[in-house]
Amino acid sequence: MKKCWYIVLLFMLAASAHAQEQRPEVLLFGVFHFANPGRDVVRVDQVNVLTPKNQAYLEGLAERLCAFRPTIVLLEFDRARNSEMQRQLDAYLEDELELESNEVYQIGFRVAKSCGVERIYGFDEDEVHWRGDLLFEYLEESEPELLQTLNEDIAKLQDDEALAHKELGLRELLIRTNDPERDRINKDFYLLTNAAGAGMNFEGADATASWWHRNIRMYANIQKYATFGERVLVIAGQGHTAILRDFLGIDRRIIAHDVMPYL
Repeated sequence: MKKCWYIVLLFMLAASAHAQEQRPEVLLFGVFHFANPGRDVVRVDQVNVLTPKNQAYLEGLAERLCAFRPTIVLLEFDRARNSEMQRQLDAYLEDELELESNEVYQIGFRVAKSCGVERIYGFDEDEVHWRGDLLFEYLEESEPELLQTLNEDIAKLQDDEALAHKELGLRELLIRTNDPERDRINKDFYLLTNAAGAGMNFEGADATASWWHRNIRMYANIQKYATFGERVLVIAGQGHTAILRDFLGIDRRIIAHDVMPYL
């Protein structure tokens, strides 16, 4: 009888170990937008990723990311564009497409080609937006002092970003966009105005929630692809990854990897 229980225990331990090995693994890579579309609150003149030096770095970066052995690459574009973007990737794999400066191409397409990943997917949720316009309107009418503080914070963030892009190289900038302290600063920006209208219309909290709403949807898309045995490389702007990293750290079903060693 004891022997039977011992065999059952060994079987259970082996099954548990196998399940652990089969858990999906995710590598989250935060970036600044290489070709900034001007939609972010903080806007600066950015480093040129198309210089020969930066192109050589990006080639090496793509090769290093292959050590993660990605099976799926998720990129920050709307899911409705999957077919369009796949056609572009197919053209690039056949050396029939010159890469634009956007990080989707410069990192995502390069990694797919270097690592032999034949399909890429968008995981953005562009139907949900930060309710910034409504927040600014409320602050202008009801809390002008907080609006002034917010504008001062935006100006400081812009100055910090401009200085970074003036003084740092591409590798250092990418290290910066994956730094935990920068993630904290990024999220703190939204909490600055979170109490605006508290106890009345909650305009500040609703604006903050709208940004987390978009990102929790994006994380749901990551979960959709992060099934057993998959190794998912996720590339997105730091405004998203600062929050997605929190979700990934909580999720016991997924093994999270640190991107820093690859940079």
